[in-house]
Amino acid sequence: QVQVVESGGGLVQAGDSLRLSCTASGRTFSSYAMGWFRQAPGKEREFVAAISWTSTRRYYADSMKGRFTISRDNAKNTVYLQMNSLKPEDTAVYYCAASGRYSGSSSLREYDYWGQGTQVTVSS
Repeated sequence: QVQVVESGGGLVQAGDSLRLSCTASGRTFSSYAMGWFRQAPGKEREFVAAISWTSTRRYYADSMKGRFTISRDNAKNTVYLQMNSLKPEDTAVYYCAASGRYSGSSSLREYDYWGQGTQVTVSS
């Protein structure tokens, strides 16, 4: 069993930056690919970014490429999502998830453990 806890959300203005953190505990963190997803009101949960065990593979949704960066620190059991040039349409609850796959995935079904989410609100 893996417990996943997100933090770092908040209210920011358009153009600002924010860094989300996700800490996982319970099993060997370095054995899990990690992903970030988000869900806006009235919309389905969507893929944001994923990172492999050893950080050698990173994936991004097209709309986040160049603005968001995923990284991890296995010594701290933590994965980060650095978000720059935020837009009002980035407003959503952001979820962190852990997958037993090596390389991560954009599919929600590939993730075994999920956090409760952290709210990000971007005002115009």
